[in-house]
Amino acid sequence: MKNFATALMVGMMWVGLVGCASKAQYSGPEPAATVVMHLHSFEPSTVTVRAGQTVRWNNTSIIWHTVTADPAAAKDPAHVALPAGAQPFDSGKVESGGNYWHTFSVPGTYRYICKPHESKGMLGTIVVEP
Repeated sequence: MKNFATALMVGMMWVGLVGCASKAQYSGPEPAATVVMHLHSFEPSTVTVRAGQTVRWNNTSIIWHTVTADPAAAKDPAHVALPAGAQPFDSGKVESGGNYWHTFSVPGTYRYICKPHESKGMLGTIVVEP
């Protein structure tokens, strides 16, 4: 019984450490806007910020998502757009309960997708004002 209790406690500590390691830590500026990732949508679907401001995406869904503004990564490149001079970006997998932040420095309209859910209409827009 003592060995079982010890093994259970060690297992719980390991799970707790793994959970902590999977959450992204952010130490940059306070986000000017927050977008929530739902099962197959970004809410709100359009956000407006000023150049130099940061947007945070919170994944409240039960599945992972991406925030991808790279026409080369899209099934339909027309779903993604970047203003002249802006670099493509991709969050990679944002696990359930995770977050992603991006600071926008180039004014213009950014259209982005969630790579695995693009065909289900998971598209978003960030308008960056000067």
